[in-house]
Amino acid sequence: MPAYDLIIRNGTIVDGTGQDRFTGDIAVKDGLIAQVGKVTGDAAEEIDAQGHLVTPGFVDIHTHYDGQATWDQEMAPSSWHGVTTVVMGNCGVGFAPAKPDKHEWLIGLMEGVEDIPGTALAEGMNWDWETFPEYLDALEKLPRTVDVGTHVPHGSVRAYVLGDRERPGAVPTAEDIAAMSRIVEDGVRAGALGFSTSRTVLHRDIGGEVVPGTTATAEELVEIGRAMGRAGHGVFEMASDMMREWDEFGWMGQMSRETGLPVTFAALQSIAKEMPLDEQIESMRAENDNGANIVAQIALRGNGIVMAWQGTVHPFRLKPSWKEIEDLPWEEQKAKLFDPEFKARLIAEQHDFSEVNQDIMGLIMVVCGGWNMQFEMDPDFNYEPTAEESILERAKAAGLSGDEYAYDLLCRDGGKGFIYLPILNYADGNLDFLKDLQHADDTVNSLSDGGAHCGTICDAASPTFMLQHWVRDRARGTIGLENAIKRQCNDTARLYGLEDRGVLAPGYLADINIIDMDRLKLGKPWLAFDLPAGGKRLLQKAEGYVATIKNGKVTFREGEWTGAAPGGLIRGPQRVELLEAAE
Repeated sequence: MPAYDLIIRNGTIVDGTGQDRFTGDIAVKDGLIAQVGKVTGDAAEEIDAQGHLVTPGFVDIHTHYDGQATWDQEMAPSSWHGVTTVVMGNCGVGFAPAKPDKHEWLIGLMEGVEDIPGTALAEGMNWDWETFPEYLDALEKLPRTVDVGTHVPHGSVRAYVLGDRERPGAVPTAEDIAAMSRIVEDGVRAGALGFSTSRTVLHRDIGGEVVPGTTATAEELVEIGRAMGRAGHGVFEMASDMMREWDEFGWMGQMSRETGLPVTFAALQSIAKEMPLDEQIESMRAENDNGANIVAQIALRGNGIVMAWQGTVHPFRLKPSWKEIEDLPWEEQKAKLFDPEFKARLIAEQHDFSEVNQDIMGLIMVVCGGWNMQFEMDPDFNYEPTAEESILERAKAAGLSGDEYAYDLLCRDGGKGFIYLPILNYADGNLDFLKDLQHADDTVNSLSDGGAHCGTICDAASPTFMLQHWVRDRARGTIGLENAIKRQCNDTARLYGLEDRGVLAPGYLADINIIDMDRLKLGKPWLAFDLPAGGKRLLQKAEGYVATIKNGKVTFREGEWTGAAPGGLIRGPQRVELLEAAE
């Protein structure tokens, strides 16, 4: 009988600790790493990784698979990019707790905030839960290619307690706050990894209302944090507009010091935020110097809208002529769009802003004509484009208006062209400001939004982008491979108490990637209509992933799912029993 289940031989091992890479073997037994170094003996399967990187499986802590995880085993697109663990339930949205009369409301909340088709959620979920512990039980029934962990989401909790009183500006009573705190404490004790909320006007339900939590008081939020403190673990996660009058860092620091728990927030460069990114980081560090544990989640590229005729957003969506055809089947829309008379009429029209909320008018104006901030997604698009590559400059060079160039661009490839608009994290026209943050102990690489923004964003490929762009190809300066792997594996896992993964050492989970860095390349995004009820989603694959292994089972070979689904539900912090390392 073979000594091991799997041996990976001759790979360039980057073990996730930040230490220098080395050449060696990895032996796997019963889902765990048994030896690292020079491995003797045989195995049921061996993989020759000579010339390839061998890394821990990636841990993505900011995803929105809350609905998809109840029906989908493959967990694409994150699983296509070396991710073996996801944390979902971010930004205060999710599906538990859920009273039966709030199912539709919760779907509308998720659809509005995260652009996940409501029809897909309505058809895909069977709602065999009401409480949060029951939701965890439901998640536990389905094996997947990845492990899933989740937050208790503020929106669901507020709706469960306040019922029909939940609306923007609603002020919960002391009894309401106590009830919410009990739900969060029960959820964390049942295995939730934390609690999440959203406090940004960009997050709105399908009807345009700001989400629960946006107007919550510091007292409500701190009391919920205390509930996690009573449970003994949990991460408090938040997205916020960082208005100075809210003193977000003040109450986050208070909560962290009082409970001993980490607080993490989405740290983004944005012209819409009153507090610039450098001030956010400075304020966080002032609280941490005073005993808090606040961690900034940073994205590695511009948070961009990918615009297409069939996507959720494109520059001509508020033109009257588009409104006339927006509900037609695609082939009929396409025929109109390729009609020169229709094109001329649409381009000549003014946008109709009459129904646009004033809070997001600036963003809408950029979508509808900010040609200096929009870029053509050609096959070799690198996500750090220069001003000279903008639609404005390319239109000038072609002797066209920005409207004409953008229209023609969207019509390419049979009407499947894409425009990239980085609405956040790209105010400087480059990503230089992120370089130092990728070497900081108080930041983690995050904000992929895997599973969300199905018709607008395609950032689940963030780990691949990190390796391709930041480690290998970036002309403006790269980062070290060992540091990049540590940040995407070990650092993200440790923030959530997942100490059993993110490192290649004996005793850790056998969550492993084998990567051909020479071939690593992001593919062109495409729109698929493969969610339940034909729901659409933007997808992006990559070349160069030789194999991804979860719990010792090969889940993907050369980007194709093997059918193995060894992943499960994570309940609370995870510890590891270290074994003696091989020499």
